[in-house]
Amino acid sequence: MDIAARLTELGLTLPTVVAPAGAYVPAIISGNLVFTAGQLPMVDGALPATGKVGAGVTPEDAKAYARQCALNALAAAASVIGSLDRVVRIVKVVGFVSSVPEFTGQPGVINGASELLGEVFGDAGRHARSAVGVAVLPLDSPVEVELILEFA
Repeated sequence: MDIAARLTELGLTLPTVVAPAGAYVPAIISGNLVFTAGQLPMVDGALPATGKVGAGVTPEDAKAYARQCALNALAAAASVIGSLDRVVRIVKVVGFVSSVPEFTGQPGVINGASELLGEVFGDAGRHARSAVGVAVLPLDSPVEVELILEFA
């Protein structure tokens, strides 16, 4: 599959790899797997919003931010394997949603990432997943997503 063409068809562009906010790398290879660091929804080096889902950030907006997180994670993966055409499948998505205690829609928010991966990779984008609510995320981001990808 020509992933670059598929991204263009979807009106998407892989962003520049987000610089780490700490002492880690954006992605690392182990065997035939790529593990990405948690990716925030950075756009041009800045968060589009801060705060908690359910208090200032809507679930719909957070879902769009999860989509951006997934794009950022794909850029990180591509930086270590050279081309997303090498991706055999998305193995796992882990999503964190900074939310108020009463909010229980974390799976719907992380669907933003999962749906993007399905659009880009088709059946190879189907994955196992965790969607977790947390008190706060780095830089007060509403969402963070990490990926595990298998490549050939």
